Amino acid sequence: MLNAYYQNKQEVARRIYAAEPLVYSPFFNKDIALGTEGFDHLSRSARGARAQEEQVRRFILLPLAIRILKTATTAQEYRKRYMVVSTPGARRNRYGTTKVQWWAFVALFVRQEIKIRVVVRRVGGGKLHFWSVMLYNMTIPRRRARRRVMDQR
Repeated sequence: MLNAYYQNKQEVARRIYAAEPLVYSPFFNKDIALGTEGFDHLSRSARGARAQEEQVRRFILLPLAIRILKTATTAQEYRKRYMVVSTPGARRNRYGTTKVQWWAFVALFVRQEIKIRVVVRRVGGGKLHFWSVMLYNMTIPRRRARRRVMDQR
């Protein structure tokens, strides 16, 4: 049962994701790519595959994430790190590392009673691309918030 539900949510998320390959961001004043790297990151982390329940939660949050990218004018978090990246075409410095930057946008959706964070990433001087969406520091107890997200089928 969970497997059929999972496959349905994954397919719906894939269609939503593919419908708009580029999303204009007023914060960056340029487009953010919705590419395979970001969609794959909804299912996997650096440590391996995410639990199906977590993947479904991220698939459900995807339409809200796109809405945030289209409207956000302020980033709540910024992080920069030099790291070894296996992305084709990533320029490396003399130490073999590439600059990777992340911007996070946080929004509260009162009707759904959830707060979510959307992350945009850039590797080296490459394009900005969607990286992740997740539940964020709940204003209501986390378990109740997760239940609300799952109930929004």
